[in-house]
Amino acid sequence: MPEAIFLCRSSQLKDGGDAVPFEVRYFSQSCAAFAVRYAGTVYAYLNRCSHVPMEMDYQPNQFFDLTGHWLICATHGALYAPQTGQCRMGPCRGGLTKIEVSEADDMVYWHTSDKLQPENDL
Repeated sequence: MPEAIFLCRSSQLKDGGDAVPFEVRYFSQSCAAFAVRYAGTVYAYLNRCSHVPMEMDYQPNQFFDLTGHWLICATHGALYAPQTGQCRMGPCRGGLTKIEVSEADDMVYWHTSDKLQPENDL
């Protein structure tokens, strides 16, 4: 059964602004993840480029390109759609690994799955 894990207050995520980082266990491996707000909705992904599995942010918690409409890998220049994580341009293989999130009462939660667990659960 998926569990909702508190991530941050809703006010911490601004459209096209800085991400809120968090740690997860993905297939029993420790991984960085991030949540962003785009067009009023919160999205979360593993912080791992689909081209080569390395972290994407060019400055801590900064994932949007200069237009504020694409998530960009600082190393490879791949552009990803913030709503889906699908690669739209540049070197990439598929898309980002999505993490389900929800928002209620000024709080944002991420949801566990069979592949994703809280970092401190092991």
